[in-house]
Amino acid sequence: MPKPRLVVVVEDVRSANDSPQSVIDVNRWERLAAAALRTEQAAGELTLTFIDQTEIAALNVEYMGKTGPTDVLSFPLDDEPMLDFDIPVLLGDIVISPAIAARQYAEHAGTFDDEIALLVVHGILHIIGHDHVDPVERTVMQKRELALLSEHHWGGSVPVGFRQDHRDDLGNTAK
Repeated sequence: MPKPRLVVVVEDVRSANDSPQSVIDVNRWERLAAAALRTEQAAGELTLTFIDQTEIAALNVEYMGKTGPTDVLSFPLDDEPMLDFDIPVLLGDIVISPAIAARQYAEHAGTFDDEIALLVVHGILHIIGHDHVDPVERTVMQKRELALLSEHHWGGSVPVGFRQDHRDDLGNTAK
């Protein structure tokens, strides 16, 4: 039986005017995604795409039924690996809005790079089946996020000021 392959495709298809302060190093985020998938023992093909806030808002309405832009959306694909064939499992697609990341990083992850790293890892965990609907699932997912970020992004402990949870305008925790 062939060994499952790991393929990560990263695209930056934002409009040039979407977020001038956010330069995306697609190779860096491809390496992070691949490392996180290997650690989680997931093999297959993943697409990580950086899009503008208008496009992510449209996807958010269409697929999540929520109005307005969001920072990350994950679309898992294959449920069952096709290990009998030399075809990579289609893990799914992750789309990230650097413009939204740029707006929220100071009150969230602390730095723009930490915000993008969190969104990449968060999206991957959704792709492989994690969720944060109930408190127990949320705790498990956040522990995996921190472990993956510590190992593959920071190379050590969590920086001071890093937060995983968002706060909405009313001070409620969201994510």
